[in-house]
Order: sequence, then C-alpha cells, then structure tokens
Amino acid sequence: MSEEDNKAVIRRWIEAYNNRDMQAQADILAPRYVAHFPGAPGPLDSEAWTQSIAAFTEAFPDLRLTVEDILSEGDMVSARVAFEGTHRGEFQGLPPTGKQVAFSSMEFNRVVGGKVEEHWVEINLLGLVQQLGVATIPGPLLLVRILIRQAKKLRSRLSTSH
Repeated sequence: MSEEDNKAVIRRWIEAYNNRDMQAQADILAPRYVAHFPGAPGPLDSEAWTQSIAAFTEAFPDLRLTVEDILSEGDMVSARVAFEGTHRGEFQGLPPTGKQVAFSSMEFNRVVGGKVEEHWVEINLLGLVQQLGVATIPGPLLLVRILIRQAKKLRSRLSTSH
C-alpha cells in the first residue's frame, strides 16, 4: 500500500471512533494488533485497547478527535490529534465535572496491508487533568516568587553562619 493509503487507514480509524462505530474500528485493527499506551502495565492487545478506549469514551461521551497533522513514511504513519469533549462520566476515579476539555496526542502507527498492526500514543494527560481541576503547575509569576523566597532563605542562612 502507498503512504497515502496508509494515512487514509488512520483517518478512517479516527472517523470510525468519532462515529462510535465499533465494528469499523475493529476492522481496521490487524489480528495481532498491539498498542503502547502511557500508564498501561505493558502492550495492549486489541481487546484490552478496546476496553481502555470504552472507559475513556464513557468519561467523555461527546469526545471528538481531529487530525491536525499526518505524515507517512513506509509503513509508519504519525499524527498529531486534537481531542475535544465534555467530562460527563467517571475518569480515573474523578467524578464528572461537566467541564469542556481540549487536549492533544502524538500517535505513531505501523500499517501493514491496510490494517493497524502497532500503535504508540502519547496523550497530554497532564493538560487534561489540569482542565479538570486535579493538577496545577506554577505559572511564571508564582515560579519567580518561589525563587525569590528561596534566595532570601539562602541569604539568611549564609548571613547567620558567618
């Protein structure tokens, strides 16, 4: 298959997800499909992958994926994918917040004979949990205040030790 054909396979897979067409999604996966997903204890077969995606879809039932960029070389297809949805179900123990979320992923797929054989995904989970109010990262102003406070403590220690 051509590189364009391989990109079309990934676009069809994402379209099938957006349409919640489980059969079309399953038809795109090779019999020996393997997914590599952050936080998973190891590679996931198609059944484990489908279960993990179902849990994600339950948490964000209106989740829509959009291919922002897609590149192909040989049997490898990479894509930058945008996600948008609403947190309406439990997500990793967090009850629904009703918050709109937007996050992204970088995905790499090995496509052979029109089927996805191997899938690697890195999702911006930190950005997602920040939007849900679970995690915060200090902004630049807070970081400056922390550094100034630490410098004052160090100066104080140095002046009392002489």
